[in-house]
This record gives sequence, structure tokens and C-alpha cells, in this order.
Amino acid sequence: MTDKAVTDTAISGRPAATAAARFSWMLFDWAAQPFFTLVTTFVFAPYFAAHVAATPAQGQEIWGWAAGTAGLIIAVLSPVCGAIGDAAGARKPWIAAFSVLAVGGSILLFFSAPGGEHAVAFGVAGFLIGTVGFELATIFNNAMMPTLVSRADLGRLSGSGWALGYVGGIVCLVIVLGFMTAIPETGETVLGLAPAFGLDPATHAGDRATGPFTAVWYVVFVAPLFLIVPDAPAMKGVSGAIRKGLKTLASRVRELPRRQSYLAFLLSSMLYRDGLNAVFAFGGIYAAGVLHMSVVQVGFFGILATITGAAGAFGGGLLDRQIGPKPVVTAACALLVAACAMVVSAAPDSVLFVVPVAAGSDLPLYVFYVAGGLIGAGAGAIQATSRTLLVDQVEPEEVTQAFGLYALSGRATAFVGPYAVGIVTLATGDQRLGVTPLIVLLALGAIGLYWVKTPAK
Repeated sequence: MTDKAVTDTAISGRPAATAAARFSWMLFDWAAQPFFTLVTTFVFAPYFAAHVAATPAQGQEIWGWAAGTAGLIIAVLSPVCGAIGDAAGARKPWIAAFSVLAVGGSILLFFSAPGGEHAVAFGVAGFLIGTVGFELATIFNNAMMPTLVSRADLGRLSGSGWALGYVGGIVCLVIVLGFMTAIPETGETVLGLAPAFGLDPATHAGDRATGPFTAVWYVVFVAPLFLIVPDAPAMKGVSGAIRKGLKTLASRVRELPRRQSYLAFLLSSMLYRDGLNAVFAFGGIYAAGVLHMSVVQVGFFGILATITGAAGAFGGGLLDRQIGPKPVVTAACALLVAACAMVVSAAPDSVLFVVPVAAGSDLPLYVFYVAGGLIGAGAGAIQATSRTLLVDQVEPEEVTQAFGLYALSGRATAFVGPYAVGIVTLATGDQRLGVTPLIVLLALGAIGLYWVKTPAK
């Protein structure tokens, strides 16, 4: 078979999608990533910890319980949704249904105002609902990949999608920092402008508005997915899909011990993605609480991490095509372990644990920025190539279920990382010690990849 024939036929055996359809599929990452960039990591999370909770340490603790609970919900629902999706065939209706939750949760965040009677409840509820909606919609979007391109083009499609998502995160951060979020001391944005739409700096309306902004951004840019990207044909109605999906799921789970490479990948990714998700969940909170960085400084850190994340995702996709996804994921895990150790080593009075710095020195900030850039690059490469490493483990007809189990493996212990951070922070009262369990999770995930097999390149 010629290269052209391979390229023109998707993994599923259907004709490969057009360039317009592939780009429209990639726009899902562009549409969804701002929730994780603005809300989960760089703007709303540190705002919540610093201005909604009673203290930054308590804010980290509450955010840890919220992130862990969201992970637990996703862990329960994701494999069931994936199995039902494979039985139903069409993925777009499921993406639409969970998009409603994603948008609704994002809008709720605006009502988490400092000192508000139900501010903590609105922040936690919005984060929970939005996270569940975005994560479950992502399962069905990921499952469309084998219907769009050949295996040879899969890494490039996945990497380009993640890279585009990171660029979307950068654009949103620039918009938020330049036009919405005010510097507390001046009441103006970093561009010297009054916050757009009359957003009141006194109530941190710009920080809270990241929720509705994320919702509008998602609705606008996810639309091409529904309008242009071809979907698999519907095979069963909802009731029939539920019955068949649950029956098939039970059968596939029983088979897992005999599929050693597939099982090893799920267990390994469970560890390293749990650690990575928690790093992003607490990165901004850690920066604000330990290094006393402002929301604007955290935002600049976010821009750096998303730029390197885009480069890591795109580069990881290209390397996937050359050497396969497993070496890329393994190297990225090692990079993340080293970068997270650098983060923990930085404090206002020292860097690299033992090197003292003068009072008021910016050196800890620079170390944190360098580490953040490395974390972004490693995260981008892992997220892009893990999707193709999973596809290598399964048959095309079980890919949605596989992404459901993949989400389960990323969320089955997703409560462990955040809960561990919350528990260690509570026990020690020290934010630096509180994030050290994440390094262990990343290292164990890298070790587990030894037992994962991939097709020869």
C-alpha cells in the first residue's frame, strides 16, 4: 500500500477527513483549553485562594477537595460514557450534552465574589460542574481521531490539536490580563487601561469574569466541530446503546489482565496524569502563596507555560511520527520530575533548597519561571502523545470506550493527588511540603511505561 493510500484512509477504514474538517476538530482544543488555563490554573484558582477563602492555605485545601471530588465524579462516569458512546456510534450528541454542563459551570464562577454569602459555594460548584462537563466532552472529541486520519498522521493531528489549544490559552490570558483583570495597586490592567465592561477592580470582577468569558469563547469556537467535522453513523438509540455499552464495558474490563500492554499504559498514565493535573491545579495557588506573586505575575507565568506547552505539544507530535509515542512520553515525565523539584526548591529566601538569596531578590521568581516553562513543554508533549499511545493499544471499534477508560485511569486516583496536597498542607501548614507528593506520582508513572508496547517504527 502506498503512503498516499494510507494517508487517504483513516484508522477506522473510512475515507480520511478533509483539511477543513481536521482543523475544525482541532478547534475543540482551542475552545476548551481556556477553562483549564484561566480557571483551573492561572487566574481564577489563585484568586479563589487569595480572596475568597479565609487564608491562602485554606484556599489550597478547599481547592484540593474540590479538584479531588471532580476527579472522582469523572472517574465513575467516564468509562460508562465511553462504552455507551461506542455502542451509539455518533459522538457529537454526547459532546453537545456535556458542553451544556461546561458552559453552565463556567458562568457560575462569576458569582464567587469576595465576602459574598455563598462565594465559596459558587466557586466550588462552578469549578466542579465545569470540570466534569469539559472532561467528559473531551472523551468523545478524542474518540473522533481514528475516524479522521491514518495512524501515520495521528501523532501530527493530536500534537497540532494540543498546540492549538495552548495557543488559545495564551490568547485568552493576553485578553484577560490586558483588558479585564486589574492590578490591585492601580486599578488598571497591565496595558494601563480601565477593565473592560465596567468590571469593578474592588470586587475582582475581572478575575471572576474569566468564567463567563470562557463559556462564550467555548461556544463560539466549538461550533465548527458540529458544523463541519463528519461524525460516525448512529448505530443504536440511547436505551439500546446503554444496554450494549454496559455489557461490552464489563467484558472489556474482565479482559484487561490478559492485555498487559494496554493495562500497563492505563495504570502508568493514571499516575503521571494525576500528578500533572494536580501540578496545574495548584501551580498558580503555590505561586501566590509561597512566592507571593500577584495575579498578573501568575498570568505572565501562565503565558510562558502555555507558549512552551504549545511547542512541546507540536514537537511531541512530530517526534511521535519519527520515533513513536512511548519514548516521548517517558522523556517528558523525566522532565516534569526535574521541573517540579525546581519549583519546590524555590522560596523567597532560597533557591535549589540550599542556595540562599538576599531579601527582595527576584532570583526565586526567575527559577519558578524557568521551571514553569519546562513544565509546560513536558505537559504539552505528554498530552499530545498519550492520545496516540492509547490508540496503539486498542482496535478502532473500541476507541471511545478506550478513551473512557483512559479518562478513568487519569481520574481513578485523581482525588489522590489533590487530596494528598490538601492533607499534607493541612498537617504541616506548609504549601511547599504540600505539593511534594506530586513528584512521586510523576516518577512512578514514568517507571510504569517500561511494560507498554507499541508498534515498531
